[in-house]
Amino acid sequence: MDRTRNILAAAVDSDAKFREALGEVLEGLGWTIQDLARKAGVSPSTLYKITNEQRSPSMEVIRKIIKAIREAEGLTAGSFIALIVTRRVLDEVVERSVQIGNETVKIREYPASTVEDAIVSAIRAERDGAVAVVCAPIVSPTIERILDIPIATIVPRDSVTEAIKLAARKTKA
Repeated sequence: MDRTRNILAAAVDSDAKFREALGEVLEGLGWTIQDLARKAGVSPSTLYKITNEQRSPSMEVIRKIIKAIREAEGLTAGSFIALIVTRRVLDEVVERSVQIGNETVKIREYPASTVEDAIVSAIRAERDGAVAVVCAPIVSPTIERILDIPIATIVPRDSVTEAIKLAARKTKA
């Protein structure tokens, strides 16, 4: 579960769990309260009161905190293309961003080992703010029916040909 989901789940549960989750996120990012205050546009005194059990966070403050964390992780809406493939394929991908005009769009990996994993990952990617999804042809028709963002299908022409040749060699062995 990513950092922002942990914070949201904790905020729904209780103020104490929210404080604990926020502390873990700050530690994980290497941020201080002052760093978060600056990045989120929230006064340091408000954050100190929240973290020291003197105040419950408002929805506005939670939204600002989430936005700052998402920006730090490169997860702002519209900032990445989701690549949903097996771990083996991900290991072969070298590019971590793509240039579109004057803008660089990051590639975020979503490993999937089953069709169900791929569908769940596609939904998660859209919720995370993906501008598009790249996936295997076996799942793209289903994902296209579910998501409201563009879907690009991987067409592995060369690898299919190589796999057929390998299968043919194996039948002769």
